Amino acid sequence: MDTHAAASFAELRRILAEFPGPDVKAATTAAEREVQLTKPTGALARLEEVASWLATWQGRHPGAVNHPRVAVFAGNHGVADLGVSAYPKEVTQQMVLNFQAGGAAINQLCKNADADLRVYEMCLDQPTKDFTQEPALSEEEAARAMAYGMMCVEPGIDLLCVGEMGIANTTSAAAIAAAMFGGKGADWAGPGTGVKGAQLARKAEVIDRGLARHRDSLGDGFEIMRCLGGHELAAIAGAVIAARIARVPVLLDGFASTAAASILLKAHPGALDHCLVAHCSAEPGHRRLLTEIGKKPLLDLGMRLGEASGAALAIPIVRAAALCHAGMATFAEAGVSNKD
Repeated sequence: MDTHAAASFAELRRILAEFPGPDVKAATTAAEREVQLTKPTGALARLEEVASWLATWQGRHPGAVNHPRVAVFAGNHGVADLGVSAYPKEVTQQMVLNFQAGGAAINQLCKNADADLRVYEMCLDQPTKDFTQEPALSEEEAARAMAYGMMCVEPGIDLLCVGEMGIANTTSAAAIAAAMFGGKGADWAGPGTGVKGAQLARKAEVIDRGLARHRDSLGDGFEIMRCLGGHELAAIAGAVIAARIARVPVLLDGFASTAAASILLKAHPGALDHCLVAHCSAEPGHRRLLTEIGKKPLLDLGMRLGEASGAALAIPIVRAAALCHAGMATFAEAGVSNKD
């Protein structure tokens, strides 16, 4: 894929308009096999749905999880200087070093899932602009970040998990969600890294100021990302685009990742059909966002770490669904009587 050619909003919109749909043959074959497996119909519940989803969007039957990739995008935000986070933005770079040294939660979760971890630094020395004063990104910066994110979808991977690291990015995510689905800062702002009280109120106020500042530019998802987003959030949206083209199903992580991907819905209502949401974050805006986009999370463990932790944790569930679907015997093969 020529990511240089994709580095404009016009080209990205064109790509979305040409998104491939579900593979009907794979979906039909999965459904036909599912009813023959040695279990009561529907007994594996959500696992059956996941197995069908995997085959449908990989475009093959049976689906399989042999080479999952976890992509963590890291970026800094200008609004961090407005006191919306419990940590300074220097922590973003420090955590990237921790990822690279193998010392973060995501490193352990990738080991558990036998997944390939890639960490992408997104202009850490050049934070976005303060979106209460001007757009967070120029169109060129936003489109270039999306094109960069597209490059994480390399040949051979069969499941992509996307996550982020960036101080103040829950402020940006909440602003994106409010711009996409309505509401005020207080409706979407949550503790993020642990803010509360007056600092949480400050966070909601910053979001409201950003929404008011860019009121006339928020009718388009790409413009929402430009005005209120971040380098790493734009990269996540780009990764979701590339995965669709390459027929790689996606596990979205928490609030920030889901908000970043949601901007594609204004250009293509089915843009996230190849995505599952791995878990429901404890960040309160995430549950509201999932309702808005019609997604049911695989897990709900009260986590709010980010860094693709929930997505990595869900990989074994997707793999288990695929193995059950492909490996179970049919009633005929096992010599087990089916229901009348």
